[in-house]
Amino acid sequence: MKYISCMKFILFIFIFPIFISTGYSESLFTFKPFYQDSTAAIKNDSLVQKDSVKKKGFDVDSVIYASSRDSLFFFINEKKMDLYGSADLKYKDTDLKSAKILVDFTSSNVDAYGTPSDSVPHKLKDTPILSQGGEIYDGKTMRYNFKTNQGFISEAATKTEGSFYTGKEINKVNKDVYFIKDGRFTTCDATPPDYYFYSPEMKVIQKKEIIAKWVWLYFGGVPFPIPVPFAVFPIESGRRSGILVPAFGNSAQYGYYFSRFGYFWAINNYMDVNFTGDYYTRGSYKLDSRFRYTKRYDYNGNLELGYSNLVSGLPTDPTYNKSVNWQIIWQHSQSFTPTLRLDANIQFASQNYLQQNVQDLNQQLQSQIVSNATLFKSWDESGNSLSLSYSRTQDLQSGNISETLPSLTFTIPQTYPFKRQGTFNNQKWYELIGFNYSGQFQNDRNKINGNLSIRGGIQHTLNISASPKIGYITLTPNFNYKEDWYNKRVDETFAGITSIGSDSILTNDMHQINFVRTFNTGVTASTRFYGIFQPNAFGISAIRHTVIPSLSYNYQPDFSKPFWNYYGSYTDSKGNKVSYDKFQREIFGATPSGEQQSLSFSLGNIFEMKTKPDPTDTTSKENKIQLMNINANLGYNFAADSLKFSDISLTYRTQVGQFLDFQGSSNFSLYDYAAGIGRINKFLIDEGKGFVRLTNFGFSVSTSLSGDKLKSAESKSNDSLASSLNASDKSIYKGIYSNKQADFAIPWNLYLSYNYLYSKNDPLNIFRTSNMSANLDFNLTPEWKLSFAGSYDFIQKQFAAPQIRVSRDLHCWEMNFTWNPIGTFSGYYFEIRIKAPQLQDFKITKRDEFYNGK
Repeated sequence: MKYISCMKFILFIFIFPIFISTGYSESLFTFKPFYQDSTAAIKNDSLVQKDSVKKKGFDVDSVIYASSRDSLFFFINEKKMDLYGSADLKYKDTDLKSAKILVDFTSSNVDAYGTPSDSVPHKLKDTPILSQGGEIYDGKTMRYNFKTNQGFISEAATKTEGSFYTGKEINKVNKDVYFIKDGRFTTCDATPPDYYFYSPEMKVIQKKEIIAKWVWLYFGGVPFPIPVPFAVFPIESGRRSGILVPAFGNSAQYGYYFSRFGYFWAINNYMDVNFTGDYYTRGSYKLDSRFRYTKRYDYNGNLELGYSNLVSGLPTDPTYNKSVNWQIIWQHSQSFTPTLRLDANIQFASQNYLQQNVQDLNQQLQSQIVSNATLFKSWDESGNSLSLSYSRTQDLQSGNISETLPSLTFTIPQTYPFKRQGTFNNQKWYELIGFNYSGQFQNDRNKINGNLSIRGGIQHTLNISASPKIGYITLTPNFNYKEDWYNKRVDETFAGITSIGSDSILTNDMHQINFVRTFNTGVTASTRFYGIFQPNAFGISAIRHTVIPSLSYNYQPDFSKPFWNYYGSYTDSKGNKVSYDKFQREIFGATPSGEQQSLSFSLGNIFEMKTKPDPTDTTSKENKIQLMNINANLGYNFAADSLKFSDISLTYRTQVGQFLDFQGSSNFSLYDYAAGIGRINKFLIDEGKGFVRLTNFGFSVSTSLSGDKLKSAESKSNDSLASSLNASDKSIYKGIYSNKQADFAIPWNLYLSYNYLYSKNDPLNIFRTSNMSANLDFNLTPEWKLSFAGSYDFIQKQFAAPQIRVSRDLHCWEMNFTWNPIGTFSGYYFEIRIKAPQLQDFKITKRDEFYNGK
């Protein structure tokens, strides 16, 4: 052994290709005193590139850094290097730390060992720790070859992306494949782990999967008595193909089952598909599939298919029932250009599919299936737009279907044709005149009680307005014109007396082109003024009251008069002339009847407060807080023959920070009421009954409060949220009980809402509703969370759909128990599952449902 610190040593050591460098320094290899760091940075030198030694096959092609706290020895003749005391060796993405590291330059082998502990007998310290490619390996002893990437670790453990596997021996055969003897695999980071899978033989394919045979599952160190002959555990992050593990349980109606068993296929980075199935021991089954596709910034969508064959009871039972149902869902969103976009949400389903197959409570209560698709095009220069759309509504109770195919709409936004270019101030009155236009073609297909009705039409809408300002008052005259084109109208004729003595009216469709032209006009005058109060106390700088009065007049002629020819008539059995709207069945609505000359007055009130900045805080700023909004409205119809005044309506709202939200409304009538008749044309004040009568009153108040997030929980990563695929997969299987994962980081959360409605249109028949909804969850301990949700009807004096949920954080596991004590979907659901996303389907469940609906 020689200690050399001269240029001759440096030239000699550089002939070994294990050290490839671009420069050197004589001091790099100077022997350091005890307890000082010795560092070797050995790089490629052009002087030795033609040396004959290079031909012997040494091909390490990157910088190697070596350091140690104690000492670093070079054995020139043996071509070896020893590092002692917190030794560290770095090469590319590989970093080896150990108490002792021995390097053989000839074979490229590295041996690492721990050193005996001074405080604990028979215990090693500073044992080898190897980091490579994001994985960490540690053990008692280690041998590793830098050139072949092969190695051997005794009593080893390693971690990769939330997964841990250990073994008595780990043998690395190449860059990505390891063999483990007496291996253990777990996602629990506790020591010892709460659970793990044990196998005498394991094969690890890095960032892909672990393959094991004869696998035992251990809970708290106790093995489950029955092993699994063969198992594959995914350790790949993100989307990955593989078998979807089923969930097992028991249904009171269909028997024992295993559900969601199937296969997920990640076709490529842009699309994937899954196939799942449910099977029940009493003969029922269900098949589902979902295909997803996406291309960033271009398009994304999914196609879902569902089919079920549910059998209840035995064929000999009087309650035997067999139901076959299906569902198709297609969702697509695509941007062809910045101004051309397609959005579609198409759903088709048999009448009982949602009720019998979907366990999400919101979908269970859904009474309609709505589909729509829209192709939208806009022009930036003009602001014009064109849309082509399709819509379909299916009533799940009656089976009726309403469909619009197609609806084509062209829109011109507000345009000022007389406005001069670049003129903003001192505009002429005619420059303030603007218009907007909308043209729509629509074709409706309605299937009601098995009868198909098809109606179509074209509608043109033109609105002209101006907004000149006279002093502090803004005048807004307007004229609105609408023209409808139809290819049908109705004709009603008297057809005689029925068997019960009523008139029989025959209604027929007449196929002819018709034009319906209607219009209305009006003018609005509005202004606003302010009142400001500056108390300069209690941190309040000022309180401002904004008053916005508005007066509007609107006129619309009576289009039911014969002059317009929009209404027809027939004579009934009593000789009375009865008029009817010829276009009452058409798609753009009935023709308005009755002259309208209305004067409307509204008064808006806005109360705001400005707070002073904190003088002790240089970063503090003024804050503006809206205290309350109160609006009042009253109308008068000159054309009405009686009851000319409308109800007085009040709306009010206030919000106290982010804690309390209050809003309500009230209606008051000026007229008296007579039993059996309703409102009569007599003012209450004339009858000595006061000025107004309350007809409707309602308000709602809500609050949402939560505790501060626990700091200790903020640092914890949530693997289940890290995988977008897993989060998306969970959304497919949401059920009545499968709420989102409990958040133990929030110590408590409370949401309260109270709603009250009082209706007194008929003083002899008062209608009231009063209910409170609440959602409360809180941590009993850092590991126990209790949740309550439900509402209480104070009028009926009963609870509505209460739910109680208990969650327990079991470190790497989670337990949930949900109970619906009463209601249509009463029952309970118990679940214990692994938190780790790669094992999310490994769980134990128990469900008991009692569906009381029809």
